[in-house]
Amino acid sequence: MNAERQRLDAHRWHWQHGPIDIVAEAHGAPEAVAAAHEAAWERFRGEDDGNGTTNNISQPAVRHGVLTELVGELSLLRQPVTSATCPLHGPIAQRMWHACAPFLPEFITPMAAVAGSVAQELIACYQQPGIERAWLNNGGDIALHLAPGQSVRVGLFSDLARFDLADMGRLSTDGRFEIRHTDPVRGVATSGWRGRSFSMGIADSVTVLAATAAQADAAASIIANAVNVSDAAIQRQSANTLKDDTDLGERLVTTSVLPLHPNQVQRALDAGEARARALQQAGLVWAVLMVCQEQWRHVEPLSLLPETQKVAGAVLA
Repeated sequence: MNAERQRLDAHRWHWQHGPIDIVAEAHGAPEAVAAAHEAAWERFRGEDDGNGTTNNISQPAVRHGVLTELVGELSLLRQPVTSATCPLHGPIAQRMWHACAPFLPEFITPMAAVAGSVAQELIACYQQPGIERAWLNNGGDIALHLAPGQSVRVGLFSDLARFDLADMGRLSTDGRFEIRHTDPVRGVATSGWRGRSFSMGIADSVTVLAATAAQADAAASIIANAVNVSDAAIQRQSANTLKDDTDLGERLVTTSVLPLHPNQVQRALDAGEARARALQQAGLVWAVLMVCQEQWRHVEPLSLLPETQKVAGAVLA
């Protein structure tokens, strides 16, 4: 299984290797953009041979591709983070661990930050003179580079249940927000029970803006788990009965959510908002948007609130 790439247009590439699926986009001086794309691609695919293995010890050192690097420590990456002392060796694996450690003693494994950590590893290739803006979108978890004076607008699609490939030609977003160079945000991530990873909560989507993509990814998972309530309309199943190699073991994950009474949705969003506010006060997130059954809750950046609201600790939803 080899890494594959395809040019999408003058600014974008699509890279895929196993479960990792990335769209890379950059703007700036053409020569700088081309060099950054090539450097990121080389980091992504590495120098592993066509069988996904590495050279033997008698041969020159091989720089592993992203997937091979992660697979090499996968057993540890699926274990819960139990302390701030990281037992991992690869730079991406270490970033995953350190992104999750601040949530202790809450249950979390490094896999909660895998997509954001990979995107963050690759965006470093674009932090070069001549690159004005760049972003690595790894399945919806995004790492950003913005030169001074630059900004990017991000579209939000809140409910995957409404996504239909047949509508791709006329797909419209539910909202948009702008991230400026001066904002303390270089990572955007979304989690929810309908996504590609399991969730213990019932949020259709939780979108987090944070200092890094790894931090945003881990926080989105934690907050999405917190958007929760007990109700007979919610069906859950042990994660390991749905996927043998899950990092969640026997923990119950959400598999179906029938329409809930609006008051129940509000209670679930209240719980998620409380968790989001706590993480914001701890400096782990900048802003959060939660969506559950067409109800929205917005935890705004503290820097944008009137001083009286900051003192009271209240964020208008």
